[in-house]
Amino acid sequence: QVQLVESGGGLVQAGGSLRLSCAASGRTFSSYAMGWFRQAPGKEREFVALSWSGGNPYYVDSVKGRFTISRDNAKNTVYLQMNSLNPEDTAVYYCAAASRVKSSWRQEGGYDYWGQGTQVTVSS
Repeated sequence: QVQLVESGGGLVQAGGSLRLSCAASGRTFSSYAMGWFRQAPGKEREFVALSWSGGNPYYVDSVKGRFTISRDNAKNTVYLQMNSLNPEDTAVYYCAAASRVKSSWRQEGGYDYWGQGTQVTVSS
């Protein structure tokens, strides 16, 4: 069982930055695929970014060049650095973990564990 706890959300003005953190329990964190998703009001949860041991990270097109996913395996933590935020980034952001990368890594079903979410609000 893996527990995920997100932090770092908040209110920021358009153009600003935030860094989200997701602390994970478990002994094999380094082998886990770690994803960030977000869900805006009235919308479905969408994939944002993926970090995995097998290669380069992946991002949804709308955040490429603005968001960066990284991880510190020694701290069992994955981060999402969000720059140049705009109101369309307002959502609850969720951290997710999978014991292995699945073909459905862009979808919720590709992950085994989820955090409780952290609210990000970007004002115009």
